[in-house]
Amino acid sequence: RGAMALSGELWAELPAERRIFCSVLLFSWAVYLWEAFLAHRQRRVYRTTTHVPQELGQIMDSETFEKSRLYQLDKSTFSFWSGLYSELEGTMILLCGGIPFLWNLSGQISGRAGFGPEYEIVQSLVFLLLATLFSAVTGLPWSLYNTFVIEEKHGFNQQTLGFFFKDAIKKFIVTQCILLPVTSLLLYIIKIGGDYFFIYAWLFTLVVSLVLVTIYADYIAPLFDKFIPLPEGELKQQIEMMAKNIDFPLTKVYVVEGSKRSSHSNAYFYGFFKNKRIVLFDTLLEDYSALNKEPAEGEDGENEDTKSKTKNKKQGCKNEEVLAVLGHELGHWKLGHTVKNIIISQMNSFLCFFLFAVLISQKELFAAFGFYDTQPTLIGLMIIFQFIFSPYNEVLSFCLTVLSRRFEFQADAFAKELGKAKDLYSALIKLNKDNLGFPVSDWIFSMWHYSHPPLLERLQALKDAKQE
Repeated sequence: RGAMALSGELWAELPAERRIFCSVLLFSWAVYLWEAFLAHRQRRVYRTTTHVPQELGQIMDSETFEKSRLYQLDKSTFSFWSGLYSELEGTMILLCGGIPFLWNLSGQISGRAGFGPEYEIVQSLVFLLLATLFSAVTGLPWSLYNTFVIEEKHGFNQQTLGFFFKDAIKKFIVTQCILLPVTSLLLYIIKIGGDYFFIYAWLFTLVVSLVLVTIYADYIAPLFDKFIPLPEGELKQQIEMMAKNIDFPLTKVYVVEGSKRSSHSNAYFYGFFKNKRIVLFDTLLEDYSALNKEPAEGEDGENEDTKSKTKNKKQGCKNEEVLAVLGHELGHWKLGHTVKNIIISQMNSFLCFFLFAVLISQKELFAAFGFYDTQPTLIGLMIIFQFIFSPYNEVLSFCLTVLSRRFEFQADAFAKELGKAKDLYSALIKLNKDNLGFPVSDWIFSMWHYSHPPLLERLQALKDAKQE
C-alpha cells in the first residue's frame, strides 16, 4: 500500500504533459497486450483442434479442415510478429521524438521551396507525404511476406512480383491524390471557421465521404481491377428479378476480375438513391472464375500479371447460391443497415470534431508530444484523434463489432424469408471452404474480433428453414 501511495504521489508531481504522454504510451501497450492475449488463446485453438469436431462432420471434410487450420495458424503467427513490430515502431517514434523531427524536416523542405513558417498548410502536406511514405516503406516487407509467403503457400496469391509493385505504387499515388487536397481543404476550413469550425469541418468530411463512396467503384476501383458487365443470361435475369421483387433500384451488375489478385471471393453493392450497382467477384462465380478454367492449348497458364493455380479447382458458387448470397447482401439494404451505419459513423464524426474543438487549445497536449512553441492544426488532429481518443475508439470498435454480428444474423434471416435458406446454407459452407476459414474459435477472441458470426452459429440459424 505504501509503494502504491508513493507511486501515486510521484505521478501527481509529474507535469501534465508527461502524464499525458505516459498515459498514451501505457494505454497503447495495454491494448497490444490484450490483443496478444486474445490471439494467443485463438492460436491455442488452432494448435489443439486437429480433428474435425463431431458437429462439423457433415459440412467439412478432414482435408479442408486441416488446410484451413494450418492457414489460420500461419496468419495468426504472422499477425503476432507484425503487430509486435508495429507496436515497437510506434513506441520508438514517440520516445525518440519522431513526430516533431518529421514536422521540422517538413518545414525545412517547404522552406527551401520558398514557403516559410506562415505557410502551415504547405508544411502539413509535406509532413503527411513523408509520414505516409515512411509507413509504406516500413510496411512493405510485411506486405511482401504476407502475399508471397503465406498467401502463396496456401494457394491464394495470384500476383507476380511485378504486378505487386506496380499495384503498390499506383495505390500510393491515388491515395496521395485524394489525401493531400482533402487534408489541405480541411485544415483551411478549421483555420477560417471561427468558433463553430467543428460544424463546417464535420459537414466537409461528410460531403467528402459521400462523394468518395459515389465515385469509388466507377472511377477509383477500375484503376486497379477490370470491371465488366455481367453477360446476359439466366443469372443476370434472376438477379434483376430478385432486385425488382424487393424494390432494390438496380441499374447495373458487374463482375470484377478479383482472381488477378487473389482467389478470395466477395460481393457488394454501392450507389445512392435510385442508382445502385451490384459487383460480383469472378472468384465467387463457379461459371466465371478463372481458377476453374483450364489454360487454353499452347498457354502455360501464366502472363505478366497473374499465375494459374490449379489447386483451387471448382471454386465459387452455383447460380442459386450466388442469388442466396446476394439475398443476404440486399437484406442489409432492405433492413436499413447501410443507412444506420452511415448515421452512426457521422454521429461519431461530429462528436469527435466537437471534442477536438474543446481540446485543441490545450497547450499541454502539444507539449506532451514535443511541440512546445507551435501548435500545428494537423498535429493537433493527429494527437487528439489517434492518441487521446484511443480508449473511446476501442470501446466504439467493440460496440460496432457486436452490432455488425446482429446485422449479419438479420440479413441471413432476410435471405431465409426469400426462400434462400437452403442455398445460403450451402453457399456459406463453400465460401468458408474456398477462403479456408477455420470454423472453431475461442469465445473471447470471437466476441472481440468477429464482425460476422461464427459459421456454425449462422448455419444453425438457417438449419430449421433448410430442413423444412
